[in-house]
Amino acid sequence: MDRLIQILKDPLLIAALAILVLLGAGELLSPGFARGDQIVRLLTVAAILGIVAAGQNLVVLGGREGIDLSVGAVISLGAVIAGNVMSGNDAAILPAVAAAAGAGFLVGIVNGLGVTVVRIPPLVMTLGMMGVLQGALVVLSRGVPSGNAAPALMAFVNQPFVLGIPGILFVWAAIAVLMAFVLRRTAFGWSIYAIGSNERAAVLTGLAAGRIRTILYGLSGLFAGVTGVCVIGYTGNSFISVGDQYVLPSVIAVVIGGTSLAGGSGSYTGTILGAIALVLLQSVLTTLQMEFWSRQVIFGATLLVLMLLYGRQARLRV
Repeated sequence: MDRLIQILKDPLLIAALAILVLLGAGELLSPGFARGDQIVRLLTVAAILGIVAAGQNLVVLGGREGIDLSVGAVISLGAVIAGNVMSGNDAAILPAVAAAAGAGFLVGIVNGLGVTVVRIPPLVMTLGMMGVLQGALVVLSRGVPSGNAAPALMAFVNQPFVLGIPGILFVWAAIAVLMAFVLRRTAFGWSIYAIGSNERAAVLTGLAAGRIRTILYGLSGLFAGVTGVCVIGYTGNSFISVGDQYVLPSVIAVVIGGTSLAGGSGSYTGTILGAIALVLLQSVLTTLQMEFWSRQVIFGATLLVLMLLYGRQARLRV
């Protein structure tokens, strides 16, 4: 019985069961909800959330109550940069990706330096960065949509690429493999778990905790910048608040997947399941014709419940 209880407490199992339940509920509410092409469409939306959640996952794993609330603004920045670099030109897709990712990485590094060198709490640092970026975007774009996606990028994100599967899902799969390899098979990945589990002990073994944590924030910014490219590829154009809707879901997806907000415990596999479950939940709520504010209340309540269940440990690690 104890063994069964432990299995049922497994966040990965809970997330997988939630996905099945939500698919069943959606099918009952709207026949065809679980149809193959509909599932592919939902996975496309989940991929966009899953990419930004990869960076959030790394920051949370690094411990010290790590969180990146600036990801929404960085997504908007990446979308605006990518849209203006491309301006509808297929030949400019790669430079647009590089520019958006590079800008996101630089913003993340600034966040990391603020947290590790200046010792600003992550919540305050990333929230302040979010405000700075939002203000800068208003000034740069003058509050109007700016830039257009290249047709090839839109086709890659939205249309079948191979075997009826959009290209963005292959990108997400590649990121998943890369994340699993880095976290479980490299010294850098082991270092992330080490500083997240017990930073004091990790430092005594010679790990540069500050440098590692700064890199994690840089990677979070990089993933957010890439997500901005995916978003403009999905929508066709960008506006200054396009990334705001991903801030809370990126945190919830990480927590649903079982990553402890205390750091040092979790995996990107769980975050993938969390992203899929969250997109399914949003789709079911939309099927029920719930207002946006109602969905936000449910998302916030979901995060609080998950934190009570397994999102935090009895004592934060130092």
